[in-house]
Amino acid sequence: MKSLIIYFSRKGNNYSTQGIKFIEVGNTEVIAKYIEEFTDGDLFEVETVKDYPADYMECTEVAQEEIDENARPELKKYLDDISEYDTIYVGCPNWWGRMPMAMYSLLERLDFTGKTIKPFVTHECGGMGSAERELKNLCEGAQIERGLSIRGSNVNNAKSIVKDWI
Repeated sequence: MKSLIIYFSRKGNNYSTQGIKFIEVGNTEVIAKYIEEFTDGDLFEVETVKDYPADYMECTEVAQEEIDENARPELKKYLDDISEYDTIYVGCPNWWGRMPMAMYSLLERLDFTGKTIKPFVTHECGGMGSAERELKNLCEGAQIERGLSIRGSNVNNAKSIVKDWI
């Protein structure tokens, strides 16, 4: 059986301990690629049809509206079958203490019965937020393992932490 890495990531203007900074590759994508390297797993990037605003503050407002409305943003592509995988890494940023609603758009469609889910979250000060609890609700029938949270400003120095966690 193989591993699958499902992730949502946002490049562009992001909050860090040094203020708003532009990043070429989203923080969660950096961690997802480390996991891919260590597991030889398959990557699946969750991408919305409608891009989030480039401006960081506007993006946070849209993210809050989606949470308030319990929205399910339309995705560019979906997974329909994950039966060939036994371990699934699920990663995203912590937005307002929650997973981005785009993750719901994908995860609600899948059958996680008998799967092991290993969550990972990037953040600047909110840790895992409620990601583990949300995944327990979304991934019925799966075993949710202890998650990994990494500060976005530290992702480029976190390769050994990711390896140890795996």
